[in-house]
Amino acid sequence: MLKNLEIDNTDLKILSLLMEDAKMAYADVGKEVFVSGGTVHVRMKKMEQMGIVTGTQLKLNYGNLGYDVNAFLGIYLRKSSMYNEVLEQLRRIPEVISVNYTTGIYSMFAKLICKDTMHLKNVLTDKIQKIPGIQRTETFISLEESISRPVQLL
Repeated sequence: MLKNLEIDNTDLKILSLLMEDAKMAYADVGKEVFVSGGTVHVRMKKMEQMGIVTGTQLKLNYGNLGYDVNAFLGIYLRKSSMYNEVLEQLRRIPEVISVNYTTGIYSMFAKLICKDTMHLKNVLTDKIQKIPGIQRTETFISLEESISRPVQLL
């Protein structure tokens, strides 16, 4: 399950608590898992060095900031060997917030956040569809994100 990484249930409990609330103080995490805050700090450092913890992010409500359109984009490549070049171009587009290399009918699947449908149209026509290597795209606008949660580790 954990690919021979040396972590135990205490580590998993620490991760679970911090995935729910990354601002939780290590001392409070320690109280929940019956270790000291210093132990939590040491264990988190260990998991960072192991590559399990790769950073933290601030979760935003983009709609409250004027970004009202979430869209998913299925991307057909001219040739699958063009994946890395297309990926590098997509990295340069700030509205593209995630990209996955996929199986199935699409070569890539991306998530975009835009202010409105006109902004989305401009990103698609002026940026994404002009990338060499993209044959065509298929766009899906999200009406609502009903579930967004971390994986349960325990």
